[in-house]
Amino acid sequence: MEQPRIGYPKLGMPGAGISFFAQASVRHGKEDEDVMDPTKIRQLGYPRLGTPAAQAFANAGVTLVEQPALPELTEPTMPTVDRPIDERLILVDHPRVQVVPFYELGGWEHAISQCWLRESVAGRLYEAVDSLPEPYGFAVYDGWRPRELQAELYYTAIADPALPPGFMSEPSHDEARPAPHESGGAVDLTLTIGGVAIAPGTDFDDITTRAFALSIEDEPGPDREARRLLYRAMHHAGFVVFRGEWWHFEYGTRRWSGITGEPPIYGATTPMVD
Repeated sequence: MEQPRIGYPKLGMPGAGISFFAQASVRHGKEDEDVMDPTKIRQLGYPRLGTPAAQAFANAGVTLVEQPALPELTEPTMPTVDRPIDERLILVDHPRVQVVPFYELGGWEHAISQCWLRESVAGRLYEAVDSLPEPYGFAVYDGWRPRELQAELYYTAIADPALPPGFMSEPSHDEARPAPHESGGAVDLTLTIGGVAIAPGTDFDDITTRAFALSIEDEPGPDREARRLLYRAMHHAGFVVFRGEWWHFEYGTRRWSGITGEPPIYGATTPMVD
């Protein structure tokens, strides 16, 4: 087996009534035989689970009109969490939100099967998806992340010279400076249409600069408009996007604070399981 690499697995659902992976495996035919290739377990960026936006929209018989352009995005100075609030993590559960345990599917040792978010963050996620018309929805790949998984991903990422700087946050033992996913305030997701997860320009956890949120702003077409639609829905619900990853949104975190000017409210946390 190869050494771990970030981004495995990758997921879309071309049809209903069969398993997620069966759907992903037949999405494009032979060119996607590596969707669940066991030799790529624990590789960043795999498996490949999304469907290119043009194909997804064509299959659904939907035309996405031009959306408002994304604003300029910055990477702010991130303050410490001096006064964290005590808010529980809850499991994501909404009829229009698919939970896809990406890192568990990719074979990462410390991955989990559920998606946990702070209660207010989950509420805002539901507000965002409910703002979209049918047949749109969300596929959520990751939310709260155990520190052990954060470390597993981070040390794999820094060992790969091909990865852009800042691709993966360093795990923190400073409770006032948690990595975004350790706080329960970060969520990785994409749009779905008719239950099909969209890969707009790249799939989730793509390790190239094309994953940057603004990378395809000068390329008219379904991929750009899908990114814009996702951004608008999440921004309307109070989230900020990480400029290095079109799929990564935050609320209440240190990055959210640096962008909005509001004090950060979420420190490191863990689920309270009975």
